[in-house]
Amino acid sequence: MTTQKYGANSSTLPGNNARTPGTVRILVADDHLVYRIGIRSLIGSEPGFEVVGEASDGDEAVELYRKLRPDVLLLDLRMPKKGGIEVVRSVRQEFSDARILIVTSYQTEEEIFQVLQAGALGYTLKDLGREMLVDAIQTVCAGKRWVSSAIERQFADRGLRTPLTAREIEVLKLLARGLTNREIAHVFHISASTVKNHVNSLLAKLEVADRTEAVSFCLSRGIVLPEDL
Repeated sequence: MTTQKYGANSSTLPGNNARTPGTVRILVADDHLVYRIGIRSLIGSEPGFEVVGEASDGDEAVELYRKLRPDVLLLDLRMPKKGGIEVVRSVRQEFSDARILIVTSYQTEEEIFQVLQAGALGYTLKDLGREMLVDAIQTVCAGKRWVSSAIERQFADRGLRTPLTAREIEVLKLLARGLTNREIAHVFHISASTVKNHVNSLLAKLEVADRTEAVSFCLSRGIVLPEDL
């Protein structure tokens, strides 16, 4: 008996171009080979599911989605070359009916908000049990949202707040690094008074009293990530 071997990089699996009626065809995009092997094993043993391809970075995820047109894309949030949020935007821009389920180790408010806004239908953590993962895939494949009740409440609450602008987030990241208004103004080639207006605006939107509280709030919710510091 011949055993098919797969390398550490992206691959398309045997028979991926043949559609079996009633089978959910799945593309797995994750930069960890061990996780992809685990998902392949789990899904491969589940009736009605088939892993048709694997991607190890964001660029490959988009390319393989275009090539394979899977029923569901299982996507890690933080990927090399192109992050999960950018992958969702790219795929959905080209394929408006794409069914994407985020399966990740991360759960920060900003990332959840952005990826659901970008068009992902589901969001779950990697420690989800087998039965729940199967249910999540089936739900997303049917074109319905699948997130935990806690995330759903978090997402709804976030929707009630006025979002920060791209410039306000950039200013916030520099505040987190300890820069003064004058130093931030120098970075962006704008006046210190303009920076002050941005700071006042983001404080009001976040409903916090000062810069320190704003940075703490945004770190806890993923609006600013540790790697931004």
